[in-house]
Amino acid sequence: MTVSKEVKALISLLEDPDLEVYNSVKTKLIEYGCHIIPDLENVWEMNFDSLIQSRAEEIIHDIQFNSTKAQLEDWLASSKKDLLKAWLILSKFHYPDLAEEWCNQFILDLQLKLKEELHNGSTEIENIMAINRILFNLNGFRGNIKNFHSHDNSLINTVLKSKKGNPLSLCMIYIILAQSINLPICGVNLPRHFVLGYENENALFGDPIKFYINPFSKGSIINRQDLEVFLKREKIKEDSSFFTACGNKAMIKRLINNLLHSYTYSGKQDYAHQMLLLLQIFKK
Repeated sequence: MTVSKEVKALISLLEDPDLEVYNSVKTKLIEYGCHIIPDLENVWEMNFDSLIQSRAEEIIHDIQFNSTKAQLEDWLASSKKDLLKAWLILSKFHYPDLAEEWCNQFILDLQLKLKEELHNGSTEIENIMAINRILFNLNGFRGNIKNFHSHDNSLINTVLKSKKGNPLSLCMIYIILAQSINLPICGVNLPRHFVLGYENENALFGDPIKFYINPFSKGSIINRQDLEVFLKREKIKEDSSFFTACGNKAMIKRLINNLLHSYTYSGKQDYAHQMLLLLQIFKK
């Protein structure tokens, strides 16, 4: 029996009312991986049986989750840990038809416009103001205050299309732009409100961050005292890690945590559980 015939035979059993039979079929189909998704989508389109449709959807979703998990594991094992790549991996799990080329081109266009804004000898503040003009003035990016808990605020395709996001997603776009002109902008894992830091590479003592940036407030420049006031207002005990740079791994982990909270808030427990499983691979 060829693989295609076996897959066809397994798919024909999706209508079997016996749950034990279905679970066995489901396990075998998931093992085939992403290349059988078109066959399952075809079954969904050609059938009006709600049981077959729901089972096909469930298997497709589980296959996509396994693929996402494997890709993130590979990303964690890599030395580069490209921020945009991991963001696309997670976003594509939630939106399988995500136009990856469109997202990449959108980012590239922003980077090119930024470079056009700059001139030789631009100061640190002039560079920051240039990014702010590109993101907030020319493109209208802003914080999504009205629908803050939506999972769409964390996914690159929806953030780029709507021009709205949460503190972390806006910071990630900001970092990707800053990296294209070699600005020492880093993520700062402040509880409840992710911000950015401008790293002071020459600092031998004291604060390694020159100043902080809040993209959720259109790139406003703030200082450490502003962050300390925020922590006091939120009744959070200060920790030195709240004021220092964090890497791409920490940002992607926080992105998954944000998605976990979004799905928990909206009652989508299956998605929330899968975000918990993704968080487990960050502990290895």
